[in-house]
Amino acid sequence: MTSFSFIKAAALLLFTFAVVPAHADLGKIRQAGVLKVAVYKDMRPFSSNDGGIDIDLAKALAAKLGLQVSLLPFDAGENLNDDLRNMVWKGHYLGYGPADVMMHVPVDKMLMAQNKQVSIFAPYYRNRVRLVRDVRKLPACDSVDCLIGKKVGAEKVSISAMLLLGEQDGKVRDSVRIYATAAEALDALKAGELDAVLANQSEIEGAVRGDNNFPLSDLSFPRMPRQGWVVGLAVKKENEELARALQAAANDLEASGELAKIFAKYGVTPTKP
Repeated sequence: MTSFSFIKAAALLLFTFAVVPAHADLGKIRQAGVLKVAVYKDMRPFSSNDGGIDIDLAKALAAKLGLQVSLLPFDAGENLNDDLRNMVWKGHYLGYGPADVMMHVPVDKMLMAQNKQVSIFAPYYRNRVRLVRDVRKLPACDSVDCLIGKKVGAEKVSISAMLLLGEQDGKVRDSVRIYATAAEALDALKAGELDAVLANQSEIEGAVRGDNNFPLSDLSFPRMPRQGWVVGLAVKKENEELARALQAAANDLEASGELAKIFAKYGVTPTKP
């Protein structure tokens, strides 16, 4: 090959790479016929070995795209940046992941700014911390003062535990009982071992399923925004067409009422972001 021919071939190759469309990601996924979806392990009622909202939603999104779903369950890392790196844009150093899309990612400006390699979009639920009480033991509760001298459960290393233990210099610290998971605390409440539990609204609703003996209350904590936090989907930043396709699929699921049915299946009130 002459030097001119070599240069011409190299230029053609570079041009070919330059014009590869940004949506090549979705083409490869469609060719494989499978959407790989990262879901947190044991995050009831969103994901567990028995299913959950995120798992059903992942299947519905894949179906809208004409794909099968392959779940990649994973344990939460030390922070969300780790989770996004391992499950969205790079993959775990042990070879697990990345997925095509990750569920249950906070739609948060600061998180987006810290993770330029991902796109976070399609918000589908707004969660917040609430108190559930045994009305037979605690007829009413509109401030943390009503928890003094009571037995209140919370999950270890959680927002709820942090709020209860730190509120007003530990005002209700002696009332707090720590459990490995919110589900265990809620089981203890239903068994009569606790007077109340502070947990995420979704966790509470999924556990009590509308039982009138366990109403929900709103407590105000200075360090916790009353509006809670919104979760959505995340894909690798360059996978633009996949993001657009998933957003369109999520819009269809909401408009058709299918998203609300998924939440209702697990006893959770769909809260529009």
